[in-house]
Formats: sequence, structure tokens, C-alpha cells
Amino acid sequence: MSQPDSTTDLFASTDDDRVVGPLKHVRSVTFDGDVALELGGRLSNVCCAFETWGTLNSDASNAVLVCHAVSGDSHAARHDPDDDPGWWDDLIGPGKPVDTDRFFVVCPNVLGGCRGTTGPSDLNPQTGRPFGADFPRITIGDMVTVQRMLADHLGIGRWHAIVGGSLGGHQAMAWVAKHPDSTDLCVVIASSARLTSQALGFDIIGRNAIQTDPHFYGGQYYDKPKRPNTGLAIARMLGHVTYLSTEAMEQKFGSDRHDPRQIVSVFEQRFSIGSYLAHQGQKFTTRFDANSYVTLTMAMDLFDLGVNRLQLMETFNDVDCQFLVVSFSSDWLFTTDQSRAIVNALTALGKPVTYGEITTPRGHDSFLIAEDIAQYGPLVQARLGDIDTTPASISNVEELILAEIPDRASVLDLGCGDGHLLAALRKRGHEVLVGVEVEQESIVKTGRRGIDVIDYDLNHGLPAFIDNQFDVVILSATLQAVANVETLFQEMIRVGRRIIVSFPNFAYRELREDYVVRGRSPKAPGEFAFEWYNTPNRRFPSIADVHDLCRQMSLRLEKEIYVDASLGKRIDADDDPNLNADTAILVISG
Repeated sequence: MSQPDSTTDLFASTDDDRVVGPLKHVRSVTFDGDVALELGGRLSNVCCAFETWGTLNSDASNAVLVCHAVSGDSHAARHDPDDDPGWWDDLIGPGKPVDTDRFFVVCPNVLGGCRGTTGPSDLNPQTGRPFGADFPRITIGDMVTVQRMLADHLGIGRWHAIVGGSLGGHQAMAWVAKHPDSTDLCVVIASSARLTSQALGFDIIGRNAIQTDPHFYGGQYYDKPKRPNTGLAIARMLGHVTYLSTEAMEQKFGSDRHDPRQIVSVFEQRFSIGSYLAHQGQKFTTRFDANSYVTLTMAMDLFDLGVNRLQLMETFNDVDCQFLVVSFSSDWLFTTDQSRAIVNALTALGKPVTYGEITTPRGHDSFLIAEDIAQYGPLVQARLGDIDTTPASISNVEELILAEIPDRASVLDLGCGDGHLLAALRKRGHEVLVGVEVEQESIVKTGRRGIDVIDYDLNHGLPAFIDNQFDVVILSATLQAVANVETLFQEMIRVGRRIIVSFPNFAYRELREDYVVRGRSPKAPGEFAFEWYNTPNRRFPSIADVHDLCRQMSLRLEKEIYVDASLGKRIDADDDPNLNADTAILVISG
């Protein structure tokens, strides 16, 4: 078999943005006294390595804490054009979503790590030897304790934002759970309230690979001629598989799976993916410590904020901040369902939360990849305060909807589009405003307006919301795109005291003529301007049909408004609106 000329594409990974060797801009502080650990025991004179970008303002209100993943370190971004690349360069820097021209960004190496912060490779003051496997068992909460000591050292009483992906997301949530008033914004990306049993199983296998390596020596290998690099490489190879998706692996290796690259390795290279994993595993051993890998994965496995919504609500009940939660469609290590569980608990508590599920084939690694950062970065930017204040354009029909919403009412807008209706309500003085949308570009636009928006499919009901949570629920120009209409009506009545539904009337005169006179599928300006083969409309309700549904469900029509939007005029109820109106607005109660 012929061998490919280049290994560049095969070997490329997010690990390429990890610095091997000394970090040029790292700083450190050693804290006097002891740190009490959550599982018992103490650590004395803990050292914390960290890097900073930007300038802290006079009242320390522009500080952003960035928390890294299990194999990360303090070098999140470049400090200058000549610096080594950072692992989140596409998110952090001048003019980027986490704008270092505006914010003072701090990224510490975690407790238990091996990049400057106290960890297993450091000397145990009681023995004069490296801790090794005797390093105490730590938790995510212990990492947060050291980070809070760092915040005090830097003069930061409350973060403007705490941002983290994967294990970093665990740290962000642990911060607000332990210290509810610690930040204005908590950003949780590709993370979870606890690991799945499957993810925990992969970690267990990885730790066993390390601890059964003949060169592990019970964790005291630092003065030995060889270290447990084989076990650490296997653990990393296993972990790397979990960071990718099936589709990503097929795209990367499917076409040349039988054409491995030859590299110096003790590992199998019969397939191209074998060469890739061997390369990634061996490269990892040049910059990471096996004991730290054991320590950090164990802390991640012990992390548990709650297994159900009630427990998560108890965890987040006292939190005083906004949230942004981001997940990725192909991430099977930290699944979208796990992110939704967090969002559902926060929503039930009435906490301000925006949630976006990014559609991507790239798996868990997506949170580090430029193409996917381009998708969720604008949401981070908006939540950090960079709001689009462009006035919203409101149609005549939407003006009629706005007129039916009482002053200061809390509003849930289902199928909110780009959030322009909610933006108009905010300008009018409404405070509790939430949108639900599934189209990613619209979610970003709504988020850019500073409106809380949740990525959710209306066909699954409204499980994120509790009974009577909103004064008004709006379903505007969305009814015809919903499959489970009856279920959605039941859910709207459950979560809202007043329901406003607007929809195009498919019994409108011009549409009838299309069928009867011209023998064609209906098409007209506005909501009907689609071909039969590309229409998003799944239902084709008439006004009479919706009236029948309301009667069947024992719903009360409090007000009916009918419009011929094409002519810009209202249609009276006694002027056969089922024929003469192209749009209906119904105000409904249970």
C-alpha cells in the first residue's frame, strides 16, 4: 500500500495548542498556612500558578476567571503575536469574545496539576520526597478554594464572569454552588452536573493503565530511570477517543484507515487511527504527569451536583448570577441531555439562563475548535455585555400582539426567532423575558440582543418550565411548524396564565383559489411564501380548525383579532374571517 505524503492532517488535534516546556508568562503565588480539603486532610503552603491578560480596572469589576480542562494549563491564550499559541486562542484575546482589551482575564493551573500549581510531583514537606500517589484525594471544590485564595490575592471580590469547558465547566459550577455571590455570569461549556457512568468507566480504565504500568512504582517514579509513560499514553489514547465523535473519526480516518503513518512507537499502527492515537499518547507524556492525571480524573469522577432536577435546584437555589450553557450535538462524553438537565433546573428556579446546542460533527473537542467557537463565541460575547442595541423592527401584527401583553408581565416567547419581539418588550420595561428557539442563527441573534434564550424543540413540550411560571406565553407565527400541537397547547396553558397565539390562516381566500381555481399548492406573500417542497409548515390550520381545537380542549377564547396583513386592515368577526383574514391572533386562557 502507498503511504500518504504528509502526516499533518492525520496528527492534527486540539492538543497541538498545548505548550511543551516552560510557560513564558506564568506567575505564581504561595499561600501561607494550610488549605483544608473537602475529603479530609490539609495541604500547607500551596502554590498557585496563573497567567493574566488585560488590565484590572479600579473597582476590580472587569475580572474574568477562565477554568481549564483536565489536560489544560494556565496558558489559555497568546499574550502577544510572538507568544506560543494558547488552547483557547479563538475565544480569548483583543477584540475576541472574551475581549482582553475590556476584561482582566485570569487562568490558573488547577490544584493537583503539573504546570506550576501544587500537585503530586511537588515535594511533600513531611517526607522531603515528591507526594506521588500519596498526594491527598482532592475535589473540584478544593480547586475552587485555591482559586478563591488567588482572587483575594489579586484583589478581586466578585468575578464579572467565570468561564469553563469540560472540567473547567465543573469548576465554574462549583464556584457558584460554593460561593453563590461570586460572579455576575457563569459560563458552562461542554460540561455536566456529574459524569455519566460510561464516562466514569473510561476514566477508571485510564487510571488502571497508569497504575499497573511496571514503571509506576506505587507512584514514586520521579527518581527512577523510567516513568509510567506507557500507561499514561494508553490513558490519553483512550481519553482522545472519547473527545471525538463517530462522524469526526470517519471523516478523519475512514478514507485511509488501512494506510497508517509510520512513527516510532511501541503501540499498534495497523490502521491510520492507530498511528494517530500512538502519536497523541506519546506526545502527551512529554508534558503531563501520570500522578496528576490520576488525581484530576478522580476529582472529576467524584464531582456530583445532583442526579435529578430537584437536587440540582437545591444546588443552584441561592446562586446570584446569569448563566450561559453550551453543549454540542455530537458530544457523547458530556451529552446535550446533561446540559439540558442543568438548564431545566435553572429555568425552574427562574434564574436567567441562555442555552445553545451547537450542531457539529466534532464531538467533545468542539469547545476548543475554531469553527465551533465561531458559533458559540457570540453568545459568550453577548453575555459578557456586548449587546446589540439596534432597534427591533416590529410588524403590524406584532404591534397587535404587544398591545395584548399587560405592563411588566413576565413573558415566554415560543419560536422567538431573532428575539425582536422580546427586545421590544424589554424596551417597554418588562424584566422577565425568555425566548425558546431551535434555529442556531436566531439563537445567536436573540442572545446578542441580551435576551435569555433556550435552545429547545417545541415538539418535546416545555419540561424546562414549571406551572404558572409566566404571565404570558406567546406562540407567534410558529403554530404551523409544530408537529405535536395539542401537547404544546396543554404545555402553554400549564406554564402560562395567558396565551397569545398568532398563526397564518390556510383557509384564506387567495389560498383557496390556488387550490380550487389554479390547481396549485397555496402560495402567497408572508408566511405562505414557500414552494410545496421547501415549506417549513407542517400543519395547515384554518381559523375554524383552531376554534375547534380550543373547544375540544375546553380552552376559553378571551379575545379574537383577525387581520388581512396583505391589505393592512383588521377583519371584523362577523365578516367571515376564516375566508377574509390571512392572520389570526387569539388570546386564550385555560
